[in-house]
Amino acid sequence: MAGIEQHVLKVSILATALVACGGIGFGLYAGSQSIVFDGLFNAIDSCMALLSLMVSQLLVKQPGRRFQQGYWHFEPLVLALNGSVLVILCLYALINSLGGLLRGGHALAFDSAILYSLATLVCSALMLGYQRRLNRRLQSELIQLDIQSWLISTVITAALLVAFVAGYLLQGGPHEWLTPYIDPAILALLTLVLIPGPARTVVKAVKQILRITPGELDREITGLMARMTGRYGFECFSHSVTPIGRGLFVEIQIVLPAAMDRWAVSELDSVRAEIAAAIGREGPNRWLAIAFTRDRRWI
Repeated sequence: MAGIEQHVLKVSILATALVACGGIGFGLYAGSQSIVFDGLFNAIDSCMALLSLMVSQLLVKQPGRRFQQGYWHFEPLVLALNGSVLVILCLYALINSLGGLLRGGHALAFDSAILYSLATLVCSALMLGYQRRLNRRLQSELIQLDIQSWLISTVITAALLVAFVAGYLLQGGPHEWLTPYIDPAILALLTLVLIPGPARTVVKAVKQILRITPGELDREITGLMARMTGRYGFECFSHSVTPIGRGLFVEIQIVLPAAMDRWAVSELDSVRAEIAAAIGREGPNRWLAIAFTRDRRWI
């Protein structure tokens, strides 16, 4: 699975780099701020995809002396960095677009811009479909972030194509005076639509970096241990649960009743296995520690 994930990210990096170079170069040639923004968006995304690939390679490594719980914490760091850069880019583009509108806009070669947008739209749509199809099986957070980026790129390019076609049709008519405003106006609209996506990614990633436990996950473990307490008569318990990237870290401390004071280790292991099965998510991404004690000081 990890090999497929890395292959998908490599293909995405190459495709994104090609689209980015084409967008920046053509945008500068045609004098289109929105196309340059599209190219810059893809260029930043290409760099972030490369960083995601590096993290993906780290995640399959065994924990080492310095990172004894693995490398899961790198994943939310990458997500936070990626989302923050995209938010900053969108805000910068929004300011530029508003400035362009106030200055009266600028002329644009709509025929060439239409051809560029059409070619880029086809490329983005193909990459979006390719990644979605593979990630149904992989369920990779890194690829899911890349899918979001390709979806955004597809939406951007589709909006640009519609705007450029509208500008082309307005030429030579009574509303031709609107054509200089089309490029900065569509750029402003795009940035306002795009900002919430990476902003949500940043919020989610920062919560994981700060090890904030989702309420639903905390209630799930609390409910499970309440049921186990009712079954075995535990005196009390404590727990901590934290999702970090694709990793899930669960620690549970249980104070046993006097009736279980002389239980064999194998019997306690059976209780541990029952709790682990109820938690689910078994695999290399789950870190689970369940401790038993008769002394409340240790929980």
